[in-house]
Amino acid sequence: MLNNMDGIKEVFDKISSYNIFNYLYPGILFSVICKSGIGVDFMLENNFLGVFLYYFIGMIISRIGSVFIEPILKWIKFLKFSEYKKFVQASKSDSKIELLSEVNNTYRTIISMFSILIFLKTYKHFNYFYWHIPHEVSYSMILIFLLILFLLSYRKQTNYITNRINSVLNP
Repeated sequence: MLNNMDGIKEVFDKISSYNIFNYLYPGILFSVICKSGIGVDFMLENNFLGVFLYYFIGMIISRIGSVFIEPILKWIKFLKFSEYKKFVQASKSDSKIELLSEVNNTYRTIISMFSILIFLKTYKHFNYFYWHIPHEVSYSMILIFLLILFLLSYRKQTNYITNRINSVLNP
């Protein structure tokens, strides 16, 4: 059986830079900031299991950025996107666009992470002083939110794939 560090190295070797910078890195950073700044501890002693937990936390952070933060920023006209068909065409002739898009998604994920941290800190404060929502209710609310988040993410990803197929087949 692999020791803890060999297992972590094997996991790192199999994930892309996109996954590291948009899932793992924000998940670890979020967990560290939560522990020290908010008093919510997601840190695990087992580094191997920790990688999976931090990756999942980062995935949630990224999905919140994609499903909620990005549309809000588009709606308030802070962002303006090109047509997807143009993006696909331009990516074929300029490979740097894919890298720039990856970096762009990292920024969106970090914005999402700080938004969640602010929300969590605010929720914790109001729940402690005013609301007194039981832990079980908060936990159930989180599960329902995550179900909705991943349903919306699945729909968005399916639309993304469909648009990409249509852009390639109908240039």
